[in-house]
Formats: sequence, structure tokens, C-alpha cells
Amino acid sequence: AYSADWKPADGPLTTPWTKDVSPQNALPEYPRPQMARDQWQNLNGLWDYATEAKDKEQPKAWQGEILVPFPIESVLSGVKKIVPLDERLWYRRTFRRPKMANNGRLLLHFGAVDWQCTVWVNGKQVGEHSGGYDPFTFDVTDAARDGENELVVAVFDPTDSGAQPRGKQVRAARGIWYTSVTGIWQTVWLESVPHDYVKSLKIVPDVDRGVAHITVNASKGGQKVRVAARDGATTVSSAEGEAGKPIELSIKDAKLWSPDSPHLYDLDIELLQDGKPADSIKSYLGMRKIAVAKDANGVNRLMLNNKPLFQYGPLDQGWWPDGLYAAPTDEALKYDIEMTKKFGMNMARKHVKVEPDRWYYWCDKLGLLVWQDMPSGDFERDEAGREIYLRELQAMIDARENHPSIVMWVPFNEGWGQHDTESVVAWLKKYDPSRPVNEASGWNDRHSGDVSDMHDYPGVAMRPVEDKRVVVLGEFGGLGMPVSKHTWQDEKNWGYVSYKSPEELTNAYVNLLTAMRPLIGQGLSAAVYTQTSDVEIEVNGLMTYDRRVVKMDLDRIAAAAKKLYGPAPTVATLVPTGEKAPQVWRYEVDKPADDWTKPTFDDSKWKQGSTGFGGRFNGGLKFSTLWESPDIWMRRTFTSKEAPRGELFLRIRHGGEVDVYLNGERVAARTSHRPAYGLIPIDPAAAKHLRTGENTLAVHCHNDGAGRFIDVGLFEIIEPSSTSPDPKVAKPSP
Repeated sequence: AYSADWKPADGPLTTPWTKDVSPQNALPEYPRPQMARDQWQNLNGLWDYATEAKDKEQPKAWQGEILVPFPIESVLSGVKKIVPLDERLWYRRTFRRPKMANNGRLLLHFGAVDWQCTVWVNGKQVGEHSGGYDPFTFDVTDAARDGENELVVAVFDPTDSGAQPRGKQVRAARGIWYTSVTGIWQTVWLESVPHDYVKSLKIVPDVDRGVAHITVNASKGGQKVRVAARDGATTVSSAEGEAGKPIELSIKDAKLWSPDSPHLYDLDIELLQDGKPADSIKSYLGMRKIAVAKDANGVNRLMLNNKPLFQYGPLDQGWWPDGLYAAPTDEALKYDIEMTKKFGMNMARKHVKVEPDRWYYWCDKLGLLVWQDMPSGDFERDEAGREIYLRELQAMIDARENHPSIVMWVPFNEGWGQHDTESVVAWLKKYDPSRPVNEASGWNDRHSGDVSDMHDYPGVAMRPVEDKRVVVLGEFGGLGMPVSKHTWQDEKNWGYVSYKSPEELTNAYVNLLTAMRPLIGQGLSAAVYTQTSDVEIEVNGLMTYDRRVVKMDLDRIAAAAKKLYGPAPTVATLVPTGEKAPQVWRYEVDKPADDWTKPTFDDSKWKQGSTGFGGRFNGGLKFSTLWESPDIWMRRTFTSKEAPRGELFLRIRHGGEVDVYLNGERVAARTSHRPAYGLIPIDPAAAKHLRTGENTLAVHCHNDGAGRFIDVGLFEIIEPSSTSPDPKVAKPSP
């Protein structure tokens, strides 16, 4: 009755793939590439749906049809409805049992259902599941029959009123959190398997030894399995062993997986019975090693295949204006990864969301490193909430750990629901010792795990280097620009900093990446730019939310990103900040003469003090000289033995407005405060004012409120190709 009339619901935005979605082709691809069989039946398409009070039984009448697997709140569901908290969402469809081998089993798979669901086949309950991000399977053999079968699913989702992991979902727009997602949002499918079959795999590469450990878990223990690795048509290794125990495949002189060369070996896996295959599946293997280790200079770095590799990519939230949590098509899912590579990036941080298996497959295939967040929520966890969190954390790892693209686990984002950090990290490192653990991206640092991660907007900045952990910038940027007719709403869009033209936006972005190069020389090992695309009211994406517009000059931003991956530059100090030791400046708090910035100005009657200069109400920052007036003027002379051979940068931390002058010429002006030390590149034309001999750096800072602080330094960044062999000239800063 409804099928002929199906169409997407009305919404503010479509994507280029919205038009390609129909009940006949809703995500038709096999959903689990790492464990593939030929005999399967896709159950995506139109289902009956209804919402009912959560204490009621199955509804007697259905309210319409919904396109699975798109969330009911989405345009592509055809419904676009918020489910009240006191109701459950019900689904119904029929299917015909596929042909099955003698004594075979029929498995019903769900990619993901948010959040708690109960499933019936022909009125018989076949299972329950809680967890909005992990796949699950029910054996429905005994409930199914020849001919037509009825499948019913009931879902309850407390969204922001519950203790379950939920990412950024809320029931109504609040701040920068997004629309709720309820119900089925990944593919549902049937699979015919033999009576004894392969249930799961665990794949662990060991690059140093040239082997891979493959554990084949079967429906019944004690069975023999055969595993073979192929490079194209050539079998490079094969071995037999027992189900449930690691089988070692020798892969000598392996082609290592990396973003530049994402080589994958095909895996053929057979479950044997009387020496003959009883079940067979296809999978794949990427030979790669990820670790934290010291480079030649004794600085901890993220190592890929035993070599330092700076990791840079976007905060990828995985939201779509037409499908919300569900990408409209597989091509759309792939497109975001392809564009990330075109932006010159080699990594993505999957932010408080777990994607369908095919997203990680495309990362494996195309060569994109992934930091995987655990979805979280902004609430305090009670004991029940902690149990839910740990159960779903383990389920996330179990479902995604075989992907070579995933190179880091992030159990907490900022302070959202953060709890028992040290014990969670210890458990995670024991459960998966093959990957670094980033205890919490941003905010609360408990000094555990392998990574020290800070956030700085717009950036860039870094924490001090550490002996045991690697230093990364887990979020920065957030440069915003709304594009007319491509926003979720017409007004009140949000970004950390706003720009009006693609040229302005591109310049600001390139300046941030230029400022990042010297931080790499000081020990920064990775950075995450916010973000891949606009998301609902956020307009700080590299692309618009509908993926129709790339906001910046693609060639320029890709070139800037690729500079991050070269050898680390040398950082030479011309004027040090007061971070390591107080630095003496001349200063005045009453407005001086107009020529105060000139080198010839006589500042002998000015006061003398040491940086940083700060007020009593500055957020707890330590300062050397008390500054309580609205304004401060500062001067310092320094000597340069030769003309600059590299780029000049200011290292600065300030509250309020600041202007910086070099030999009387303004080289920097900032109207917003900078709560952390960061680098500002000086335009090459302005940098020419630096001369051999004596120079003057002059600073004016205005702040008539709290957060009063100012400290400034001047540095020269010398790229490896231009580094002088004289160590006295190019001495790295502490």
C-alpha cells in the first residue's frame, strides 16, 4: 500500500547520492568484507513500522513503511520522526527462508541497532541485544520455516536520558549536539551456513617476525582449520591448525601496509571436517606495525612499520544530512575517505561514533589511518553506566580490531563521561596490546596510556614532550564559513572562528599548518583538524554538510598538508619565551609616545620586568611580573648574527588583543585571546625587517577583564634542506 508512494521525507539538505537511494537498492553491498560468504540475503528495504508505549505489546496496526537501514529521524527513512522517550519503535517485514544445506543453520545479522532491541521470528523470540554501535547475530534456524516468515523488531532508545554510550546525539538540538538516531541504522541480512561454521576471526600481524597470527573461532571447538594468504593469484603462505588457537602464517619480505602503499593480502579460510572443507570464508590481511618509540633524537614518535610518520587528518564525525548516522550509499561512504586523501591527509579520527564495517574496509583499501573513539556521553556514570560502557567498549574492539587502518583506540573524548581512566586504559592495553591507547583526547589528562593529547582552538599548540608518552594535538582548527544554500539552517550557524570567503579561509588554514611544522621539530607527532564536513549547525568543515562544496583551495591545502610529513625542521631561538626561564623586558603601563615601536626609541626610563606578565585573575597561570592595568607596552632588543635563512614565527600566549612589531613594523595582530602557547607565522615580506645585528621586538597587549597574561618569543624555523652544518647557528630550542 505504501511502496509505490515511498520517497525521502522533506529535509533542509540532500547529498549527491540522495537521488540514488530507493527501496530496491538500499545499501545492497555485502556488509562484512573481512568475513565474507557467498550465501546471503539482504533484508534492507521497506519494513512496516509503528511507535507504541514502551510497556505495550506488538502493535496491532502499522503506521506506515520505513526504509531500513536509515534511522527513523532521517530523511532517507521516509518518515523523519522523533520517537518519544516513553515509546518503543517497532519494525516488521517478511522474508522467505533461503535454500540451506542439510543440517545447515540460518543466521540473522544486524550491523547496528540503537540501542536496545528484541527480535521475534514467526512470533518466537530469538534474541535481545543492547548496544548502539556493535554488530550482533541470532541463530533463527529453529524459528524459521519454509515459505514466508515474519520478522519483528522492537527498539527502545533512551538517547540523552540514559547511561549508554551515545556520542553527540540528543533528542532536540542543544548547543553543538545533534539529532537523535533511533533504531536500525546498519544493514540487516540473512546468511546460510553449514551446521559447523566459522563464527569470527582474530588477525594480528607481526611485522618484526614476518608472520601473521590468525585465530579462527568456530561454532564448535576442536575442529581443524586451514588458512592461506594470497597476493593476487599467488599463494604466499598456508598453514593448518585448531579452531580457537592462533595459527602462524609466515609472510617473509612482506609488502607492508601504509597510507602510501595500502597493500592487502587475501585470506582463504576453511573449516575442515574429515579433511574436507565444511565452511569457507574470504578475508584479508594488512601487514603493518603501529607503536610509540623514540626517534634518532630521543623524542617519542608514532611509528608506522618502525619508522616515524607524522599523522594528520580530520575529526570525522560521520554524519549525513539525509541519512544522519547512515551514509546514503557505499559510494558516499567511500567519498569522504577519498576526499580526506585528496586533502593531503593520511589519517582520520573517527569521533565518538563507530562506522559500518565497509567504512573501515575502504580505509584499509585506500590507505587511511584511523584513530577510533569510543562513543561517549556528557554525563557522570553510575555503576550500571560503567558496566554498559565497558561492555560496549569491548564489543567495539571485537568488531573492528582486524582492520589494519585502525592504529589507535581513544576510550574517552575530553571529559565526556570520563571515569576510572587509569583502569580503563590498563584493561584496554592488555586486551589489545598491538595498538597505542590515547587515554582521553583533550581536557583531563590522567597521565596514563601512550599518548598525551591536548585540544587548542584555533591552534596550534602542544604539551611538553614526555619520556614515556607521545605528544599529539587531538583537535585544532574549527575554522568556520557558512556557504549559502548548503547549510542545515539559514542562521545561527557556528564555528570557532568565522571567515567570509574561500580565500580568507584557505589563508587561515595554511597559516595553521605552516605554524605546525616547527612544533613537529619540537616533538609533536600528530594533529587532528576540525573537521571533515559541516555537521548540522557546525560550519567548520572542509566540505559543506551536503558534500557538494569544498570550501578551500584544494591544491593549496593539500600542498600545505604534505609538507607536514617531511623530516622535522630545526627550531632556532631568537627571543625566548618565559616558559623555561623568566626573560627580561622593558615595559610601561601608561601610553608611550607614538614612536615607541622604533628601534631608535629610548626606553631607558621604562620599568624592567620578566615574562610572563599577568594579573591575579588569569585562570591560574603562573607569571613573573604582576600586570593589573588594561594595557601593557613591552620592548626587547636582541642580536641576530645573520639574515634569516628560514621562516620566522612568534610563539605567544596572551589574553585580550595584541599587536607585535619588529623593528617598528607590525608583524602580527590578534583580536582574540590565545589560552595556550602557539606559533604564529610571520609573513615573509614582514620577516625581511629582521636584520643582521641589533633588532627590537615591541608588543602592545590590551585586556580590561579577566585572563590578563602576555608572553612572546621569536623563533626561526629552518627546514632540513637549508640547515647549516654549523650547530651554533641552528641550535634546537629546548
